This record gives sequence, structure tokens and C-alpha cells, in this order.
Amino acid sequence: MNPLQQTIYNRFARYIAVETTSDPTSNVTPTTSSQISFAHKLADEMRKIGFSEVEVDEYGFVTGLIPANTDKKAPTIGLFAHMDTVCDYNGANIRPVIHENYDGGTLTINADKRMFLSPETAPNLKLCKGDTIITADGNSLLGGDDKMGIAVIMSLGEYLLQHPEIKHGPVKAAFTIDEETGTGIAYFDVKKFAADFAYTIDGATLGDIDCGNFNADTVTINITGKSCHPGSAKGFMANPVRIAADIISSWPEDKLPETTDGEDGFVLFKDITGALDTACVQGIVREHDLAKFEQFKKDLCALVEEKRKKYPAAKIEIEFKEQYRNMREILKKNPQSMELLEKALKENQVPYRLTQARGGTDGSQLSLRGLPTPNIFAGYENPHGPYEWVSMNWAEKAFHILESVIKDAAR
Repeated sequence: MNPLQQTIYNRFARYIAVETTSDPTSNVTPTTSSQISFAHKLADEMRKIGFSEVEVDEYGFVTGLIPANTDKKAPTIGLFAHMDTVCDYNGANIRPVIHENYDGGTLTINADKRMFLSPETAPNLKLCKGDTIITADGNSLLGGDDKMGIAVIMSLGEYLLQHPEIKHGPVKAAFTIDEETGTGIAYFDVKKFAADFAYTIDGATLGDIDCGNFNADTVTINITGKSCHPGSAKGFMANPVRIAADIISSWPEDKLPETTDGEDGFVLFKDITGALDTACVQGIVREHDLAKFEQFKKDLCALVEEKRKKYPAAKIEIEFKEQYRNMREILKKNPQSMELLEKALKENQVPYRLTQARGGTDGSQLSLRGLPTPNIFAGYENPHGPYEWVSMNWAEKAFHILESVIKDAAR
């Protein structure tokens, strides 16, 4: 690793040593106390680096300012990354493994578990020959999503403060809670943050720029049945477990995550619990096009109504909760963030793609609340599991692109 990559990596290694898994079943904010303790660690580091106005608010959001050092009028730019890791896989006791000078072949994650990465199983590795690749050791996720984003922002902030010859407008950093649950950013004070536009550093492949995303809701279907001895159940029993299975199997197979890609939407039934008295099916609804998104929800309601008629002895209820909406139209109406970003990508000779993310970022909700916030890559791939990996070259590119955006905005 070169000195800049080493700086970014050293921070990253410290950050992933702190477990910050979020909990979608929690009813408090943030959903886990570990995020609060990590927030204060980050705030202390920001103060030591030289950030001004460093604060950890009541919800655990960390914010800080790098004041302008030019008299030229320049926009206030925000940089965001999230502190939590997903609950889908172990996020504790992460042990990073450094693979220097990747040769283009197979990387061993854990030989005992026969866990490997190769261009066949991780196609974007073919873009990284000669890079330093970071993986976990096969017993946890890595946490590149999104502690690599934090490491890039913190390293960039330190660099700008150590080099006053680099002229720039106000730069604000924010480290956020509960991004993986889709709930945290709703508590962020956009008005107080007072940026003109921002970027989330929370993407994957080098050059991928998310300027649109899914519309997203959660869906919960609660089923209350009628139980009795199975020997005398005819004409009386309403089995919630069977009804839940019937609902799930009745949803069209071409509208599932495993059968869709690109801008095609889906419904994912991700959790089912139940017994002979009640059952609960939980899932998510995703679609880029808002009209199609609303139709998906209508189709789910129609399916539930169909099952109510089929199982009149049962009570079946369906509820949707909003998570985030597509930021595409907001960015079109407020183009400065994208114009500066595309210019910076070209200056740094990074080929790029403007993508519609099959997911969401904090920027999705921030954009809809008045802060245009596209998402750029942080350098990780295969998040949310033990095959996650990071290219330190990609992370360095993210650093330089953000540096160019900040400099160009003040010219």
C-alpha cells in the first residue's frame, strides 16, 4: 500500500474492530447502544484532527465542519457515511486479512472452511490486478459497508486541514446511524446541517455513481387463525402457518429478487414466524418506478383479499411502512452535485456509470428532504456477508474524486 492507502486502511482497521451491528427489531433510536459509543469515538477523533463544531446529537449522529479557507463564494458540501453494519451476518470480532499485490487469481478467505474469492465468483476482481485487497477471515462480514466510507471521509478531512494551500468552501462531515435498517436518517436534522448538497460514500464498484434508487416500503402481513384439535378440525380450523405459506407461494415468481435485475422491482418475503394461533410474514417492496411501486402494493393487497375469501375463518391484515423513495427526480432538478462529481471523475480519469441502485442509501431520504445527495463508491464489494472485500486502490480513488469536487466547487 502507498502512504495514503495505508492511512485510510489504518483507520478502517480501527473502525471495524468496534462492533456496531444495527437491529431492525429494536424500538429505540439508535437501534443499538454500540453505535452511540462508536459515535463518541469518531467525534473525539474529529476534534483531534481539527474539525470545528463537532457534535454528537441525541440520536447518535456525528457532525463536524471544516471551515472555508477562501473568500470566493462556494457551496457548503456535505459528506456522509454510516456507522452501523447489517444484522444479516456476524459483525463482531472482525479480523481483516491483507492480500497485497493481487495477482488476478484466487484469494483464500478461509482455507479450513473452503472459502475463496476468484474472478469467477467475484467478477469485479478482474479490475483489481495489482491492488491491495482486504477481506475478513471467513467468520464475519468485513464492514467495508460503510466503515470504509468513514475512513475515506476522515482521511480527507485530515488532509484538507493539514494543507491550507488547498482552497475550498465549507465542508461538513456526518456519520449516521441505522442506515442498514432504513430508519436512522429520518431523525437527521437536515436544516441544522445546512449543506447545499452532499454525497454518501457508500457504494461499491469503482466508477459506479448511484443517482437513483428503489422506492422502498416494508410489508407486514399478520394472520390470526382458529385452532383446535386436528382430529376435529374439519370446517373449523384456520391454520395461520398454512395461510402464510399460501400467500408467499402465490406471489408471482417473476417479481422476486432472485428473478429480477436492472430496474425491475420485486417483493422479498424475508421472515415468517407463527404457530396455530397466529403467524406473521415480513418483507420488503422495491421498485424504481413510483407508479409500478404503488401497483406492487395494490397487488399485494389484492392477494391478501383473495386469501381472506379463501380462508374466511382467519383474520388477515396487511400493513406497509415507508422506508425511502427514489432520489432521481430531485437530482435532475438540482444538478450541481452531479455536475461537479462527473467533472471530478473525468479529471481523475475514472470511467463511470450512472446507475439506479438496487437498494437505497441515506442519500435517498436526504434528497427527498431537500438535500440532494448522490452516492459514490467507497471501494467495497459483496457486502453483508463473509465474502465482502475492499480494494484499497478504489478507496484511494474515492478520496481523490471527493478532493477534486471540493476544490472545483471553490474555483
